[in-house]
Amino acid sequence: RKRVPAVSMAMGGSGLLFPWLLPVFVVSAGKMKIVEEPNTYGLNNPFLSQVNRLQAKIRPAAISGPAHLHKLAGKCFSMMESAYKYEFCPFHNITQHEQTFRWNAYSGILGIWQEWEIENNTFVGMWMKEGDSCGTNNRQTKVLLKCGLSHKLIQVSEPNTCIYSVSFETPLVCHAHSLLVYPNLKKELQNRWDQAEQSLYDDLITQQGYRKLLRAIFEDAGYLKTIGEQLVQQEPEEQNHSQETVDRCNEERNKFSAEIQRLKDLLTHHNISFTIPTVSEEIPRLTGHQTPRSQQLRGDLGLRDDAL
Repeated sequence: RKRVPAVSMAMGGSGLLFPWLLPVFVVSAGKMKIVEEPNTYGLNNPFLSQVNRLQAKIRPAAISGPAHLHKLAGKCFSMMESAYKYEFCPFHNITQHEQTFRWNAYSGILGIWQEWEIENNTFVGMWMKEGDSCGTNNRQTKVLLKCGLSHKLIQVSEPNTCIYSVSFETPLVCHAHSLLVYPNLKKELQNRWDQAEQSLYDDLITQQGYRKLLRAIFEDAGYLKTIGEQLVQQEPEEQNHSQETVDRCNEERNKFSAEIQRLKDLLTHHNISFTIPTVSEEIPRLTGHQTPRSQQLRGDLGLRDDAL
């Protein structure tokens, strides 16, 4: 009995009896094509190693502000802008994900929830800070709250390098008093605010003093970060930067030492004598009409009399 080739059986003469077998044959016969997988998003992707997942530098601050906005905690809202997907999770973080098939498509944190933006004694926005590194700084985002029919992101911009501005619409802020600070304070802090108002009215404090008292009230309420908390967050970064600088200097020093030793060995191999200059020889001597260093003013090129 004559055997029918597997390919002929798969093609079934003029038609494709098993069409899923044909691509396997074609790929094996020609040059194999590497298919790039699209970027996968989110913090819980099981196919990414823990190192490659988005990792926050700090923990989000406690939920604060108007109580009716607390129901947004635990929810996330996203929007597409150009080739990027932005995801905003109130009282948690905001992230950016590049929607391309590049092998190194960017996914990063634009900020972690830290404090409120307060203007004219009104909550106007949420500050997301301490995001991914951007040069010597960290990315940060201010989320502006706008009245709208539904919860959604409507606009994303980058007015300054690595500082983003996001507009978020929600019906929770449409009431005229929905974002006032005073009604959301505890009674004790309201009394302190009343006393500050009275002291300003009686000319016992200046406008600057009044603003300082208000800031202290907002900090005690948990709406703003204190100066001490901000410094604590900056210290580890400064220490890491200093350590990186020291390590880099040591690495460069080792490279120079190795190069000097290589040159010395090369000279010795060719029987070329050499001497290492002493400290006194390395310091150039003053020649001609030059001003001694001790008589120069800081930042000047010489004595004032030189121009006369």
